[in-house]
Amino acid sequence: MPATVHTTLTPVTALPARWHSENGTPPPSRVVLADDRLRADAAHRLASTGNALLWQGDYHGARQLLAALARRAEHGTRRRGTAHPATAAEAFREQRSDRARTARLLGRLVVRLEADHALLLRRAPDVRQACREAYGPADGPRVVALRELLGVLGARQWRERGVEVPALGARVHPHYGVFSPVRGEYVDLVARAPLPTAAAGSGTNAGNSTDAGIDIDTAFDLGTGTGVLAAVLARRGVGRVLVTDASPRALDCARDNAHRLGLADRILAAGTGLYPPGDGRAALVVCNPPWLPAEPTSALELGVYDPGGRMLHGFLDGLTERLAPGGEGWLILSDLAEHLGLRSRADLQTAFTTAGLRVVGRLDARPRHRRATEATRHARGRAADPVRAARAAEVTSLWRLAPA
Repeated sequence: MPATVHTTLTPVTALPARWHSENGTPPPSRVVLADDRLRADAAHRLASTGNALLWQGDYHGARQLLAALARRAEHGTRRRGTAHPATAAEAFREQRSDRARTARLLGRLVVRLEADHALLLRRAPDVRQACREAYGPADGPRVVALRELLGVLGARQWRERGVEVPALGARVHPHYGVFSPVRGEYVDLVARAPLPTAAAGSGTNAGNSTDAGIDIDTAFDLGTGTGVLAAVLARRGVGRVLVTDASPRALDCARDNAHRLGLADRILAAGTGLYPPGDGRAALVVCNPPWLPAEPTSALELGVYDPGGRMLHGFLDGLTERLAPGGEGWLILSDLAEHLGLRSRADLQTAFTTAGLRVVGRLDARPRHRRATEATRHARGRAADPVRAARAAEVTSLWRLAPA
């Protein structure tokens, strides 16, 4: 297919390449060709009625159209939101529904990537390296949502620049699809929580610990993501940290960061199960599960949403069997779900008791990220925006757990 055409609103019977969607969106059933002559209002009408717009014009024109569609979607959300939800849970569900509706609309502006991942639009950047990192080796032409492609390009920038982690004194480099450690408070909690002294052993890193001689042979980091918590533990003197994650991308990312930080011999990928395979035990088991017990709408949301609290309960229910004598499990969890009415503190305490665990300590931290600070500044709007009120009240905790 040529990079440009000389007509607009030309229907096509099939996509000119294989459809690809990271969030699992099915391929569009109706597709029209579009270029710079398509006005935003007309594009909005077409996308709103289920048509995909296969862009053939200028790259920057496509970005401008996407922004115009986003503004129209936001306007539609404001028009629908006339009644204030009675509870924070209702407000949260309504907000997620609005965002899903907007995502579907914006996902209908699509572009074609060539067999080598090239984007042959006028004034388009070279997207090949970013696409290789996100999608793997090129295996033929594909059609993707422009919004997804922009996310891929943004992830490439994050990966190249990295995220400064004060607790490490270094940068961590997130890969595409791996949750970035931009919320530093949970990393700081792991950096300052007292290591379980009763589990100290002969170790493999004696004398190098920053914790007054405490030396732990083995720790597990479950759901490691970028590997940032494993790196903090290794820097604190833990001999080796076995990391797991359901996402192979995350394990690759953790390996990459361990290598960058000079910790590749002490941070070891142990598979895609929740716990490392076998029946080995650790003096310390750390888990930072997704904080909201709700259904994700895509694989990319699995770092935020834990449907039914499966990962949380899997960690708790398996902990006593995988702890070395005198060891501890560290659960890092925000109470945002409690403020949103998605889980109660009593539910969490019951889960501890059911799993045969007791709380031996807890450290708390207030979030410092932009959405939380904005919510706090707008505290007067709590009655009008229960989700903002929940974010303003949020606390992140590190629960130190041991067998009862």
